[in-house]
Amino acid sequence: MGHWTLDDIPWDQFDASKIDPDHLKLAKAAAMVEYNSADYVAYLENVFADDPEFLEAAREWGVEERQHGAALGKWAQMADPDFDFETRFALFREGFRPDVEVSQSVRGSRAGELVARCMVEVGTSSYYGALGDAAREPALEAICRKIAADEHRHYKLFYDHLKRYVDKDNLSKLGRMRVALGRIVETEDDELSYAFYAANADLDQEPYDRKAANTAYMRRAYRYYGDSHVDRAIAMIFKAIGLTAQSGLFRFASAVAKWQLQRRQKQINRLGTQAA
Repeated sequence: MGHWTLDDIPWDQFDASKIDPDHLKLAKAAAMVEYNSADYVAYLENVFADDPEFLEAAREWGVEERQHGAALGKWAQMADPDFDFETRFALFREGFRPDVEVSQSVRGSRAGELVARCMVEVGTSSYYGALGDAAREPALEAICRKIAADEHRHYKLFYDHLKRYVDKDNLSKLGRMRVALGRIVETEDDELSYAFYAANADLDQEPYDRKAANTAYMRRAYRYYGDSHVDRAIAMIFKAIGLTAQSGLFRFASAVAKWQLQRRQKQINRLGTQAA
């Protein structure tokens, strides 16, 4: 099924002295989202109900995503013995449930859905790559590197199926670009914000504040991205859209993305300072 198991993580090398508190908060939140893959599998089963080839791949993807959550959750409980992963996950499920009762993709077509799926994998592969580069705790670093490799492989999975559908659904490069940009904008949606809150908040003292939770999450997550992470992400986005990464347009898009990232980092840091 998967390419690795929890037994492949070097748990015996776990070193509490090397835990970064921000990495712990991010890992707790990421565990919520990854462990919740069953909802997205159900959604994809509805959208691709008559495509057994894709359904088999999507179900395996869901198992691997849930394993990501299990690995991050186990690490978080080792790093913080007071953290009850299953209890916090149940809270997350109560507060955030994506709409899976559909018969067609919310992206307008199956090709559009697969473009959006590619964008999700672009985000996760670059995120775990960045966090893995920043981590100094050996077990967390290993987990992030394995997840980043899985997410890159998942991108290829969705991209391969996108090639099957893009002509059938007559989705142009411009149409693919619109879907891609729309999904990228959703990166700062309620799912990540609520996951950060459900995983980290003092539930007796802190009611959910979407803006505050979003700022707290993004202020920590964005700081680890470097130029290499942005370049790889833009190259993957271009591929899904149908554009070449060896072009002046790619260099321009990469430069804009780096500028936007720096701008967003500064904006979020200001918000975080004001909140403190």
